[in-house]
Amino acid sequence: MAGSVEELSLYRYEMSRDALSDAILMFENGRYKNALNRGYYAIFHAMRAVNALSGFDSSKHSGVIAHFNHNYVKEGIFPGNLSQIVRLASDNRTKADYLDFFVASKEEAEKQIERAKEFRKYIADYLKTQGILESEDEV
Repeated sequence: MAGSVEELSLYRYEMSRDALSDAILMFENGRYKNALNRGYYAIFHAMRAVNALSGFDSSKHSGVIAHFNHNYVKEGIFPGNLSQIVRLASDNRTKADYLDFFVASKEEAEKQIERAKEFRKYIADYLKTQGILESEDEV
């Protein structure tokens, strides 16, 4: 598997796991803006794990999201609610990262983490069917 798209996919999925773990740590320490950011990246890297299997990557977040939505959600491989999860996470991350006086709530940070867990569960199940992931990692 060395140097393969499968290895790249697994690496990106592991990046997703690390981002989710960081989001939980940030949440537990009252760093809600950072939890929103890391929750988004848990989702983003999970999308990139799937996109790697079709040989796609993009330097722009919008490109990664569009490819995932068009090739995996629209085609029925993943349910439509995943597009909504991505949109909400992206909106939260943008506010947390770029709005000077944005105050992230504990409740929204908690929701972001729960949505990231849900998203990653779908991705893990898919990666298992593709022979990429043997067992789902718990964070």
